[in-house]
Amino acid sequence: MAKLTDEMKEMISKQQCFIGTCSKEGHPNVAPKRSTRVLNDETLIFTEGTGGATFKNIKDGSKLSVAVVNREVVDGYRFVGSGEIQDSGDLYKQAVEMAEKNKMRKPLAVVLVHIEEIQTLKPGPMAGKKIA
Repeated sequence: MAKLTDEMKEMISKQQCFIGTCSKEGHPNVAPKRSTRVLNDETLIFTEGTGGATFKNIKDGSKLSVAVVNREVVDGYRFVGSGEIQDSGDLYKQAVEMAEKNKMRKPLAVVLVHIEEIQTLKPGPMAGKKIA
């Protein structure tokens, strides 16, 4: 497993993350997930509320790619890994409580992204290269 740095964690907490998946038929999908956050040094988590293509693709076994960039400092990261859907348990209960508190619809699940590789999205000769 690749580990997040403090710099990566800060960027995830402040910038919009986009989740990339692929259908069984090979159709790519990219979706913003405003709820993306750090669970621990090796795992991201987001709340699934719509049940659309991203969720279906993860259910079907798609790998995930999470991209985050900060345009002001021209830097970013891509986190590649596998997804784990949880629709019960403590993490899911916390997401339900957060939704209720914010008067939002009950989430379908939470998705854990177990990070296997980290790539830089900083422009230049290292762009897209594995850094962890």
